[in-house]
Amino acid sequence: MTDYGQYSDSVRPDPSPQVIVWRTTEYEWHLQTLGLAKEYPDIFVLWLAFKPQLVIHKAEYAEVILNGMKHIDKSPDYKFLHPWLGTGLLTSTGDKWKSRRRMLTPTFHFNILHDFLHVFNKKSHILVEKLKDKAEKGGQFNLFQDIALCALDIILETAMGKVINAQSADSEYVHAVYRMSNLTDIRMRQPWMWPDILFNLSGPGREYDEKLKILHDFTNSVISDRLKDFDSIKSEMIRQEMSGEAGIGLRDKKVRLAFLDMLIFMSDNLTKLSFEDIREEVDTFMFGGHDTTAAGMNWAIHLIGADPECQAKVHEEIDSVFGQDDRDPTMEDLKELKYLECCIKEALRLFPSVPVFARTASEDIRLGKYTIPKDTSVLLLTPALHRDANVFPDPEAFIPERFLLENSRNRHPYSYVPFSAGPRNCIGQKFALLEEKTVLCHLFRKFTVKSCQTREELRPGSGGSPGMAVGYQIRGPGLESQSGPNQFIIAPLCPNST
Repeated sequence: MTDYGQYSDSVRPDPSPQVIVWRTTEYEWHLQTLGLAKEYPDIFVLWLAFKPQLVIHKAEYAEVILNGMKHIDKSPDYKFLHPWLGTGLLTSTGDKWKSRRRMLTPTFHFNILHDFLHVFNKKSHILVEKLKDKAEKGGQFNLFQDIALCALDIILETAMGKVINAQSADSEYVHAVYRMSNLTDIRMRQPWMWPDILFNLSGPGREYDEKLKILHDFTNSVISDRLKDFDSIKSEMIRQEMSGEAGIGLRDKKVRLAFLDMLIFMSDNLTKLSFEDIREEVDTFMFGGHDTTAAGMNWAIHLIGADPECQAKVHEEIDSVFGQDDRDPTMEDLKELKYLECCIKEALRLFPSVPVFARTASEDIRLGKYTIPKDTSVLLLTPALHRDANVFPDPEAFIPERFLLENSRNRHPYSYVPFSAGPRNCIGQKFALLEEKTVLCHLFRKFTVKSCQTREELRPGSGGSPGMAVGYQIRGPGLESQSGPNQFIIAPLCPNST
């Protein structure tokens, strides 16, 4: 346990303020920390019960913490994910992390992302059809959940090669994924639940164990099935390669590999991974790849829907690429959607899907005039970092043009880090951006959006997720906006907002 006086004496000079916070909800914590960041530029200290957390929100300080290999260990808070994720890429440290990072980096090669685009398109079609069906009925419905289930549908098939139809069928696994995220958040913000013995005896702890069994049983079953089938899959890949049928090597469309298949293939040929090692990485990919992407897409939809001029540019750009053609977007098409990409990036600036990155100082650190002692938990508060008016003038405004090349090339590289930065940045960030761009491309080809609430009425939840109400109009076959009977209201509500 860290003594307040000892910690205060070890930091010179004292970062002000030193505030005790009680994170009753994620939304209240979000408001409190952003308020403190406005009042105290660059750095301050939070006390969560008896734990000091040094909070930074300055690009130069972020670079010290994130750049290089010195401070790659995550903060102790990540231990609450160990029962579910083990010590996979997200939670591991030291040599294990370095080894896993080297091994997994090739699995996000451009050719593999190219193959995943087929899944992105397929699941986006399901989403669009669901929205059309709901539009015909009129009234309000929960868009947040539709987007979240689409993201989960995508990650299940790309991670495990498993078609679970999350968007159209009730699934025990899907419910368990969402509930586990909520239970983990509950534990992290209630200090009396930090000791394992107390948490395990509590109601949330017992429910956690039940959901954990569902998740691990499902992943274990999928891995076992893929291991049984992998010899035949591998033989077919080799046959295609030898016959010249495979256009892009072992990742040809004729044999599409899920993330799990690539882990098994690497284990079989390069580095031996145990069954548990494989499960750690598959579960990590699942955890990191659905909630954050869903939050990013929902905020982008809301912000575009609240800005008619911006939305007109999005529609104009999409129309210029596709015209009357109803084909699925290709990688080449998506590269042309530069303004849509700017909208996604600006949404992630205002509402980053991961609002905090936490590291442990591996040695004493000098941050400007402050000396930070070894073993301190350092939190990078990305919503505050992204609102630095010196870097982003009028920081609360939604201005996608900020991310045009001519406007961003001279920006400090650590002033915008929605996917973290440095050697421990998000390994799946290209996957996430491609997924968001694909889904939003499909949505805005078919719909015109009008947000029914102001941003001030929305409440960021866990993972930066919005609660929102959005009004939409279906775009007609000629991609001209329609009015009248096609108007309808969608009211997405963040599950964590109360």
